[in-house]
Amino acid sequence: MSDYNPILSAPQGANKKDRRVGRGSSSGRGTTAGKGNKGQQSRSGGKTYVGFEGGQMPLYRRIAHKGFSNYPFKKEYYCINVEVLEAKFNDGETVNKESLIAKGFISAKADTLVKVLGNGEITKKLTVDVDKVSASAKAKIEKAGGTVKAEETK
Repeated sequence: MSDYNPILSAPQGANKKDRRVGRGSSSGRGTTAGKGNKGQQSRSGGKTYVGFEGGQMPLYRRIAHKGFSNYPFKKEYYCINVEVLEAKFNDGETVNKESLIAKGFISAKADTLVKVLGNGEITKKLTVDVDKVSASAKAKIEKAGGTVKAEETK
């Protein structure tokens, strides 16, 4: 019985030896080892950094850095419309981070901020206690008999 199994072995020519460069002229990759003649790229350790422009002042240094970036301070809110509250919450329930986590709307991260938006209609009497509520959402929730305990309304 033979050890050869066509199902478990790689096809012919799939596994090749690595090309060993710089091992004499008869190998076809001797002397310069495929790096051409002279210059930075032929040297050991001869590489440039990202954005290098051949000695010319790089673009990222030519352009002035001016102004202010709010990126480190920005707040991202997870937005939920009142139509979703209408569909997923029962009459008299409280809508807060804990209930939203329990129903699978938001992940259990402590820094998640929640904002309720006013898209859709609501008829159920809900107590909404989240970080922000839009003015239209607040009006719709209060019109349905619910209460809003948001820190901010925008």
